[in-house]
Amino acid sequence: DTMNEKEVGEIRRHMRRDRSNMTAIYGCYVNDNKEIITEFSQSTGIMPENEGDKYFALFKRVLSGSVGKNLIDITFKTSQVAGSPEHKLLMDLRESKLGDDELLHSFFQKIIDSVTLEGNYLILIGCDSYDVPFKGKDDLSDSDKSEEVYTYLICAICPVKQTKANLHYVPEEKLFHDGAMNQMVSAPAVGFLFPAFDDRSANIYNALFYSKDTAQLHQEVIDAVFCIQNAPMSPQEQQNVFTSALTETLDKDCSYDVVQAVHEQLRGHIQEHKDSRDPEPLTLSVREVGDVLTGSGVPEEKAEAFQEACRRQYGQDAALN
Repeated sequence: DTMNEKEVGEIRRHMRRDRSNMTAIYGCYVNDNKEIITEFSQSTGIMPENEGDKYFALFKRVLSGSVGKNLIDITFKTSQVAGSPEHKLLMDLRESKLGDDELLHSFFQKIIDSVTLEGNYLILIGCDSYDVPFKGKDDLSDSDKSEEVYTYLICAICPVKQTKANLHYVPEEKLFHDGAMNQMVSAPAVGFLFPAFDDRSANIYNALFYSKDTAQLHQEVIDAVFCIQNAPMSPQEQQNVFTSALTETLDKDCSYDVVQAVHEQLRGHIQEHKDSRDPEPLTLSVREVGDVLTGSGVPEEKAEAFQEACRRQYGQDAALN
């Protein structure tokens, strides 16, 4: 099971200074030589309102974009959940609500050792608890009837850009003066939510991973933090694999008419899915795509070869989104 757009939206709406139960935000500022400049924690209760809003806006960005493109489902193996250092670290961080300095430092170090970002960057992490309101069959929430408390970690890794020293207006003197250079925090390049919020409940077998750039998923962070075997492909990679499998296996049958017929059928599926207002992202199995090919006039054996090529590249039970 993966998080859908509705579930992501529900947590994003909760991710506000006036709604959140996050008591502190923890940060680690790193330079481009992988050296820690500073580690800090700031209480959300005493930080100025506009500052708090900006921190929460950064966390909120980790839940932006679309599921399957910017937001990638991460699935742990049962053996990892039963006992692996990577899953245990995440669970312990969550259990301690980030109150254990040693755990926090080893988490920051894991990110620093792996992440490939140019220049300085800031790692932010928070632990929040959300009283999940009961939802009836009519989809209406009742916040008085909370079924469970969903406790989660949210992490944002943000590039820090150095701004040039410019002339700026000083109101007291009614003049412009040269200002200092500033270190400005940019929107997150990468981040994650753990555990996932599936069926509006905590799922410790899954996490939701965010990458601002959909062509470059920051695989190195996925490997370091989650250590999963079947790493997800970026949408760009999926498309490249699909196109090459199609052109290789269809060969001479890959005419303009065939490609157009395939395209029309896929667009039909997309439209149907849109009309159904299903919050789950649209996926097609390799077998369903094979049926699309035969329905577009591709010979049976060519469609079979295409499915085989897809299984080799995407994995046996692949679902293409």
